[in-house]
Amino acid sequence: MAEIGINTSTAKAIVIKKQRSLWQEAWRRFLKNKLAVISLIFLMTMVILAFGTIVIDFVTDGKFYQENVINQNLRLRLKPPSSEHIFGLDEFGRDMFLRIIWGIRYSLFMSVISIVFSVLVGGFFGAIAGYYGKRIDNVVMRAMDILLAIPPMLLATAIVAALGTSLVNVLIAIAISTVPTFARIVRAAILTIKDQEFIEAATALGASDFRKIMKYIIPNAMSPIIVQATMGTAGALLNIAGLSFLGLGIQPPTPEWGTMLSNARTYMRDAWHITVIPGIAIMLTILSLNLMGDGLRDALDPKMKR
Repeated sequence: MAEIGINTSTAKAIVIKKQRSLWQEAWRRFLKNKLAVISLIFLMTMVILAFGTIVIDFVTDGKFYQENVINQNLRLRLKPPSSEHIFGLDEFGRDMFLRIIWGIRYSLFMSVISIVFSVLVGGFFGAIAGYYGKRIDNVVMRAMDILLAIPPMLLATAIVAALGTSLVNVLIAIAISTVPTFARIVRAAILTIKDQEFIEAATALGASDFRKIMKYIIPNAMSPIIVQATMGTAGALLNIAGLSFLGLGIQPPTPEWGTMLSNARTYMRDAWHITVIPGIAIMLTILSLNLMGDGLRDALDPKMKR
């Protein structure tokens, strides 16, 4: 009886495991990575706070933002952290906590938008190159190699310097600098998938090239794209902060973290908090994105099943 019970429970476990989809199984493995889960919670909290600022701006018609985030009060400048202002006040007497929270919209959201654009453009060129190969592959990938030969930060700086400093130009610069990475990743994934049996079956059923790429190949190549997009967002955030620090990114008084660091460097000896706090915000966000990317890589990699 005990032997039957063991066999029955084992059979049930096998059935349950088979019933899980690929994404359910990946989510189960992701939840086992505590650092990745903590990072996800941290990032989701930041996203909720950022959407909260959008709601506040909408409800108050921008007055709260203007009065509490932008307006200056020089009598209270460089005030250290206290119970009233937990992050202190900056060199113009503005609340650092509110500026950090409002800065999420520019630092994190801009990074996500630029990476989404890079995934779409780079994924398109990578899919074309990987699927058709031969001359098209050579032309597309040699163009990507030229872009890859230039460091992303240097390329982004050159693009912003040529186009001018604005929010849209920064997004374009960061997106273009990361397109080659996604093109190569998608191309490599498609080269391993396009000759498999289910693609041959779709061809035998008369599926068009566009249908095969969009419905069968791209969904099966999503794992490396998602992981690279997560880690690429961290790099994009660092590049956006770097451009702002150099004066080529988002301009004051917009509360972007890199701009806050750039403006505060003159006062480093007089008020530590106005440089340390934006730096910690950048560090924690990038660390969380990288840790979550590691967790996603382990969860989505079939070789890591456990």
